[in-house]
Amino acid sequence: MNPQTWIASGHLGGFSDPLMDCKECHERFRADKIIEDYMQENSIAMEGSVDAWSNEEMSTYIEEHNICCPSCGKHNFTEIRQFNLMFKTFQGVTEDAKNTVYLRPETAQGIFVNFKNVQRTSRKKIPFGIGQIGKSFRNEITPGNFTFRTREFEQMELEFFCEPDTDLEWFAYWKEFCINWLKDLGMKEEEMRVRDHEQEELSFYSKATSDIEFLFPFGWGELWGIADRTNYDLTQHMNVSKEDLSYFDDEKKTKYVPYVIEPSLGADRVVLAFLCGAYDEEELEGEDVRTVLHFHPALAPVKIGVLPLSKKLADGAGKIYAELSKYYNCEYDDRGNIGKRYRRQDEIGTPFCITYDFESETDGCVTVRDRDSMEQERIKIGELKTYFEKKFEF
Repeated sequence: MNPQTWIASGHLGGFSDPLMDCKECHERFRADKIIEDYMQENSIAMEGSVDAWSNEEMSTYIEEHNICCPSCGKHNFTEIRQFNLMFKTFQGVTEDAKNTVYLRPETAQGIFVNFKNVQRTSRKKIPFGIGQIGKSFRNEITPGNFTFRTREFEQMELEFFCEPDTDLEWFAYWKEFCINWLKDLGMKEEEMRVRDHEQEELSFYSKATSDIEFLFPFGWGELWGIADRTNYDLTQHMNVSKEDLSYFDDEKKTKYVPYVIEPSLGADRVVLAFLCGAYDEEELEGEDVRTVLHFHPALAPVKIGVLPLSKKLADGAGKIYAELSKYYNCEYDDRGNIGKRYRRQDEIGTPFCITYDFESETDGCVTVRDRDSMEQERIKIGELKTYFEKKFEF
């Protein structure tokens, strides 16, 4: 995108994290994360977020509590300084200021600068939203925890445009919507929490922000942020570009710059959260352990496993597989005993397995096994499509 976009949005001036170095091992860290990890390890209650602290407040806390380097264990840090997270490069062969460009740190700004185009061409009336999924890039100081914090990630953002003075109502609506969406897809209530940002920790563009956090194996981490961005972004782009991004309400005969509610979700993070929440090692009778992914059926990558009891039954099982594959991602497996095949499907989170046995040849029925309860029931082959339509409803 044009570099002026990032000047208008405030990212070039204010999109940064507090950075400090260990003088002993020369590792670099985010000062706020070191403090948060220290608090978590020592069960220290924290009011608000360290994000709201100044560099001086963070330095004082690190000194007073003698917090040591996570890598070498020494207490010898440089002064904290702000580090801009945007990736900078050059367009073309000449590396000068005129050819400087940046990789986008979020998808939102592309939506804002195209607001008028989308509104006019789609003839939308406010309130309405524009959603986008795509790559974002941030030069993270300390990437880690598998795919939780990376420098390149997939971002899902919705910019919901609404009338001024209705923004807080829509903010509450989208917060509740996002929480319910996660719950409906099987996320447990005890693994989720909502943290409302204190006034002093709000981003420069935000009137209100709430984070939906998930309890990962490494601790609580932000999953989904819902922010009331007011009319900050559209106003900033209007000021810099001199283009009119206001909206005229034909019914009320009023003109205004819309307010924006933004639910922003990291696709990589929510996938990691669902994986962590679904993974289980169940102890069965006889000291047997079953590894299983308890995915919600709508999320499972493989929906149905088709398992002929014998390779001699391949024709009948193959017809069922071919028919159901028109509607669902299915897997056909005829190798090994049936118990091991069930276990393989459990490990990849397949919610249902169809066993085609010798009786199926005569009675026209198959056995459907439920992944979670391991219960089995006989279903007529001609009714399988209807049966699974109900099972996969969301």
